[in-house]
Amino acid sequence: WSQVVSEAEKIVGYPTSFMSLRCLLSDELSNIAMQVRKLVGTKHPLLDTARGFVYDSRNNLQMRGLVVLLISKAAGPSTAELSFQHDMVSGIYSSQRSLAEITELIHTAFLVHRGIVNIGELKSCDGPLKDMQFGNKMAVLSGDFLLANACTSLAQLQNTKVVELISSAIGDLVQGIYYENSKSSEENCLTDDIGISRWKEQVFLSHSALLAKSCQAAMELAKHSAEIQDMAFQYGKHMSMSHKLHSDLQPFVKESSSDTMAFSLNSAPAILHQEFLGREAWLKQIRESPHRCACVFQQLQEAIKAGKGVTSAIDLCRCHGNRALAALERFPPSEARDALANIVYAVTRFP
Repeated sequence: WSQVVSEAEKIVGYPTSFMSLRCLLSDELSNIAMQVRKLVGTKHPLLDTARGFVYDSRNNLQMRGLVVLLISKAAGPSTAELSFQHDMVSGIYSSQRSLAEITELIHTAFLVHRGIVNIGELKSCDGPLKDMQFGNKMAVLSGDFLLANACTSLAQLQNTKVVELISSAIGDLVQGIYYENSKSSEENCLTDDIGISRWKEQVFLSHSALLAKSCQAAMELAKHSAEIQDMAFQYGKHMSMSHKLHSDLQPFVKESSSDTMAFSLNSAPAILHQEFLGREAWLKQIRESPHRCACVFQQLQEAIKAGKGVTSAIDLCRCHGNRALAALERFPPSEARDALANIVYAVTRFP
């Protein structure tokens, strides 16, 4: 994955981590970073978010911006925009680069907002109450700051359809994350009997909508046809669905000698396992599974591995990957198109 991303970044002209750095070097965000340092020594999740944002290249937090740049380059200029090619750098319009940064800002803002802890559930080992309350305030304010910057930059693009697309993606994110949070607090982490089709709808809102609509918006900025815009949307949607399925599968397919990896009962393999097993048998398995801490059920994990849930999730991941690759066929052959295909291959390959 890291190699695929590194090669893709060379194609678009510069590492997309520069998007973060340009933002982090602003006076306002430097001040936020100084305030976050006060949380050192506590277990506030905002610390992990900040640490990952700056240092973690393995998870590649810049993936969304990179895909927007790659699909912009893969599509190239439309015949309607030939007179504006002087505005292109490495085959990408400056407005499309701005859009990639806006996409990353929105994603990061929501990552920061997710770092708000429930004060009522804190333990003494998490840190002093006043520090945890301060961390929550910082998560709200710094997330709002990033989102406000994204909205300001979005308005500066002066394209009504792009503003409409990205605004609707923000609405989708809010709806998706609200659903996630409302379920995560349920007793014993029991899931609703939602089925995989409902799971896909919810994952689209919280994980895929932003990238899909940003890819479409990048095509709109270059004045491409409705058909090309739809293909870009389809690629962004199905690639990010594959990415989410790949992530959900890791606790079940990763070959590791360490202890059992934590997994969510709302993950795709668990949802599919429930469908095959039946609701009552599923609930019985959950209640009978010994657990060391919330949502880590070793016996249940082994049961899911032994059933059809994991293989079905792998098939679904590859299905979405194939649909993303099919959308790419509408773009002319190029290095950028190959890089987009390699990203799909990276998230649909399993040991």
